[in-house]
Amino acid sequence: MSYLLDSNVFISAKHLHYGLDFCPAFWDWLTHHGHTGRVCSIDKVSDEIQAGQDELSEWAKHRGQTLFRRTPPTLAPQFAQVSEWVVSQGYTPAAINTFFFQVADYYLVAHALAGDHVLVTHETLANSPGRIKIPNVCLGLGVRYMTPYQMLRTEQARFVLANPA
Repeated sequence: MSYLLDSNVFISAKHLHYGLDFCPAFWDWLTHHGHTGRVCSIDKVSDEIQAGQDELSEWAKHRGQTLFRRTPPTLAPQFAQVSEWVVSQGYTPAAINTFFFQVADYYLVAHALAGDHVLVTHETLANSPGRIKIPNVCLGLGVRYMTPYQMLRTEQARFVLANPA
């Protein structure tokens, strides 16, 4: 099993529980598992992170293709599958436009379908015609998804001080 991370996993980690300045073990864990192929994300997520122009964007820039995979042209069947599902669900045109063109979500779901990844996100199910949420699309297409905390528990991640005070 491999995990495909949404941009909100990185951004929330930086701002909340796993700041780069006080919890480097989380970031080391991501980097290590990025090298093994167990954890990854995509170029569109990297683009969203790079837009922040902060310490997180600097961190991501140095992870390059190790952690952030390029979107290959071979994903056309998965893009079609995601598109067909989304347009058949009664979402507003604005929600569909945002999903397809303004965020990485469309690409994430297509990658998850193609690579049989578990999509990791902080988003939760919500039935709103004005916003397309990753868990709704995953549920509709049979893609597994979970929160970052579920991923860390499943993988038995441990961030322990080497020399407790």
